[in-house]
Amino acid sequence: MRSAIFFIIAALASTTACQKNSLAPKMTTASSAPATSAPSDAPSMSPGGGDRLQGAPFATRSPVYGTQGMAATAQPLATQIALDVLKKGGSAVDAAIAANAALGLMEPTGCGIGGDLFAIVWDPRTAQLYGYNGSGRTPKGRSLEDLKAKLKGKDHIPALGSLPVTVPGTVDGWFALHERFGRLDMKEVLQPAIRYAREGFALTPVIAYYWSRNMAAFERRRADGWLEEIDNANKLFLNDGESPKAGQRFRNPDLASTYQKLAVGGRAAFYEGEIAQTIAAYMKRIGGDMTAADLAAHTGEWVRPVSVTYRGYEVFELPPNTQGIAALQMLQMLEPFELGKMSDADRIHVMVEAKRLAFEDRARYYADMAATKVPLQGLLDPAYAAERRKLIDLKSARPMTAAGAPSLEAGDTTYLTVADDQGMMISLIQSNYRGMGAGLVPDGLGFMFQDRGELFTLEPGHPNVYAPGKRPFHTIIPAFVLKDGKPWLSFGVMGGGMQPQGHVQVLVNLIDLGMDLQAAGDAARWRHSGSSQPTGERAQGVGMLRVESGMSPQIRRALEKKGHRVEVSKGGYGGYQAIGWDPVEQVYIGASEMRKDGAAQGY
Repeated sequence: MRSAIFFIIAALASTTACQKNSLAPKMTTASSAPATSAPSDAPSMSPGGGDRLQGAPFATRSPVYGTQGMAATAQPLATQIALDVLKKGGSAVDAAIAANAALGLMEPTGCGIGGDLFAIVWDPRTAQLYGYNGSGRTPKGRSLEDLKAKLKGKDHIPALGSLPVTVPGTVDGWFALHERFGRLDMKEVLQPAIRYAREGFALTPVIAYYWSRNMAAFERRRADGWLEEIDNANKLFLNDGESPKAGQRFRNPDLASTYQKLAVGGRAAFYEGEIAQTIAAYMKRIGGDMTAADLAAHTGEWVRPVSVTYRGYEVFELPPNTQGIAALQMLQMLEPFELGKMSDADRIHVMVEAKRLAFEDRARYYADMAATKVPLQGLLDPAYAAERRKLIDLKSARPMTAAGAPSLEAGDTTYLTVADDQGMMISLIQSNYRGMGAGLVPDGLGFMFQDRGELFTLEPGHPNVYAPGKRPFHTIIPAFVLKDGKPWLSFGVMGGGMQPQGHVQVLVNLIDLGMDLQAAGDAARWRHSGSSQPTGERAQGVGMLRVESGMSPQIRRALEKKGHRVEVSKGGYGGYQAIGWDPVEQVYIGASEMRKDGAAQGY
C-alpha cells in the first residue's frame, strides 16, 4: 500500500529522530506558519536518509507553496481539477465540490454521492468558521423491533446489504455549501467530473489495490445472505469480470449522467426528482426499507464547530454525531505534559493512554445530538480533563479504562482541503464508510450506497441505539486550527477510528516537535485499537498498539515494558492532507499523504 520510498527510508526511522530533527522555527508565535526548513547538521535517520538537502531526512518530499490557491486531495487529478476551478474564479468551496465529485468517480473505494459529508469553512468576509453536518438518517418506517426481526438473531447490523443504508447526505452538502460560499454555476463546477466519467481516467495504485480487495470481499460475503444483489456493482466496477488495475482506464457513464442531472436539476433532482424515484424503486425491488419519502425528508445542518486551546492554538472539530471531540479531549489531557522533552516511548505512551480514556467516553456518550442529550460541555470541561488526566500512569498502561462522568449541564473515507485567493479555506471529509459501501448500486446511477448505519448499537437506552429517522455515530471528522483568531491550518487524517488519533499525532508533530507540514504527516504513526465502541463492544485489557515499521525496535520494547501490546503492521494509519497559512508572507503551504495516491499543489 505504501510507496517504495516509505519502506526504504522509514524502515529504520524512529520518532526519536523526528524529534532530534525538529524543523525550525517551531510554531509558537502569532506570525508563525508551519515550519519550512531544517538544521543544516540534521543527522541521517537511515541509510540514504541524509541525501535530502532540506527538511527532515525521513520526509518523502518537500511541502508545497502557493500564493493564490492550494488544494490537497487523495488523487492527483482531483487536485488538478480543484486548481483549475480556482483559476477560473471559483471559490475554495467550488473547487472542493469539484474535487469531491471527481473523487466519487476516481476513488469510489473511499467516497461517493451514496455517502455522507462533513465540512468546516473559514469565511474571510466574516472572519468566522462554519460547520456543516451532511449526514443522513435511517428509514423512518423501520423501528428497532423491525430491524431486530430482520437481523434474525444477529447481534449487530451487518456491513452489507440494505440494512446499514442511511439516506445519502453528500449531494445536499454540496448544494448547501455552494449556496452559501460558491461563486461559479454548479454546471461549471461539476463539468470536470462529468467529462472524466465519460472519457475515462487512469486508475492509481493504492486505489486500485483497495478496489480489488473490496470487490473480492463483496463476492465472498454474498454467501452471508445480507447482500440482496451484487450484479449492479459487478457491472459497474469490474471490467470483464476483473477489477481494473493501476494504469488502466476506467469510465463510468452512469455517474456522468447522474452528475449531469444534478448540474441541471440541482439538489431536488437527487432528493425529490428522477434520481430519488430510481433509488426508491431499486430499494423496493430488493426489499430495502428506504423510501422516496425518506429522501425527500432529508436535511443537512449548519453547526457551530467546537474547540479547545492547545498551547495557544485553537483546534476546531465538529460536534457529535461525529467523533471529532475525541481529539479535543485527548489534547486537553495532553497539554500539561511536556511532550517535546519526553522520550519517544514516554510521549507515545501518554498519548495512547489519553486516547484510551477519550475513546471510552466516545463509546458511552457520542451520538446524534438531535435524538439524545450529549454532555458536550461536560466532556470538554477543563476540570473534567484534569480528572481524567489523573488516570494516566507515566510508568505503565492501565489494565482497563472506563467512561468518565462529565457534567450533564454544561474504514473508508476521503479527505480534501482547498484554499483560494480570497483567503477562504475548506476542510472537507466524505465517505461511504466501510470499504466501498453496502455493495448496493441503484439501477443506472453509477454510485454505491453507504453502510454507515452499521455504526448503531442495538442496546436499548444507549445514546447511539438504532431508531427510525436517526443519524448514526460518525467517524469522519474535518479539522481546522486558528492562531490568534486567524487561519493557521486546515487538515484531516482519514481512516475510521484512526482519525482523532491521527489529528493529535499531526498536531503534536507540528506544535510540540516543530516538524514542517509534510514531515508531520510522513512521520511514523501509531494506531491503538481495542477500546470500547459506540456499537456496544467493550474494551478488553490494554487493547493493541499497532505501529509502522518506522518506529524503532527500541521504542517498541520500551512501550512493551510499560504494558502495551505492540505490533508492527502495514496499513490502517490514515490518509493526511493539509493546508497551512503563513500570515507574514501571505503564502499557503500544502502537504499530502505519502501513504495514498494524492498530491498537494498550489499556484
